[in-house]
Amino acid sequence: MTTIYGAICLAEIVVMVPLLIRLALGPTVSDRIVALNTISTQAALAVLFFAAFAQRPIYLDPALWLCSFSYLGTIVWARFLERGLL
Repeated sequence: MTTIYGAICLAEIVVMVPLLIRLALGPTVSDRIVALNTISTQAALAVLFFAAFAQRPIYLDPALWLCSFSYLGTIVWARFLERGLL
């Protein structure tokens, strides 16, 4: 079962490659924000599956923090763009 968790962890990292391209080449700032939010969600999932793969529950806390701050960061950027400051 741990082999499956490791494979899923690697798959999550591979999914980040097109998102990094969208982050670098996104035509608008909104596209880049969505790509960054998705990358951080994928990174949190990769950490969660790595915690299951390595059988280290201590890695679950950073994954939860990453999800929380990613969500809050997206809200802050959306508010920033809504006000037209960029």
